[in-house]
Amino acid sequence: MITDIAILIGRKGSKGFPNKNTKIVKNKAMCEYPLIAAKKVKSIKKIFVATDCEKIKKFTKKYDVEFIDRPKRLNSDTALGEDVYKYCYDEAKKILDKENIKIRYIVLLMANAPMINAKLINDGIKKLNKNKKADSAVTVSKYNMWSPIRARKVNTNGYLDPFIPFKNMKLKTINCDRDSQGDVYYADMSVSVVKPKCIENIDTGLLPQKWMGHKILPIFSGYAFDLDFEWQIPQVKFWLEKNFK
Repeated sequence: MITDIAILIGRKGSKGFPNKNTKIVKNKAMCEYPLIAAKKVKSIKKIFVATDCEKIKKFTKKYDVEFIDRPKRLNSDTALGEDVYKYCYDEAKKILDKENIKIRYIVLLMANAPMINAKLINDGIKKLNKNKKADSAVTVSKYNMWSPIRARKVNTNGYLDPFIPFKNMKLKTINCDRDSQGDVYYADMSVSVVKPKCIENIDTGLLPQKWMGHKILPIFSGYAFDLDFEWQIPQVKFWLEKNFK
């Protein structure tokens, strides 16, 4: 049997926004929305939740998931997502090998990324089915107002410098127009649909999200993100009202 699987990751102990993964938004915990979307995708036959948080387990167990206990080294705020996904994939594969199940695609989800629905996941699967050379398909949002040419950092004298020197960038005309560089897309972390080789060879993946491989297709989701601050909640609510049924 060959199937798609989903892996949702989330931990307790967030400092910037305590309990963000279980924050109730529109009558559901944030961590529930990715699972609701995954459950509606027919090709996903197994869903794994990797967490050390009892609250996340409480909210997600009703979705017929299998739990993966994250080791202590992967539960700190310094743990990298790529290491968590690799560990979870290896653990899930051990379970599936015993059941003689082979993995086609892995749908990677985050407990603090609720702006996701079944359509976006299915779009990613369709893109990979159509483009056999691609490594992954990931949701992206267009944020032209955050073009790299607008990014700044404070230098040793307290002044603002370009975050990346313009001489190192392939630029069109530089001006104050936020659209001057064309559309600027950010991987918004709502979902990554990846082939097993991306996880198995994760050390060779493209930075900064190495689990995406190198040949990455876009899934256009509009205006999403993985939530880290309480002030972002109104945008989450707006997205869900427009896109989640």
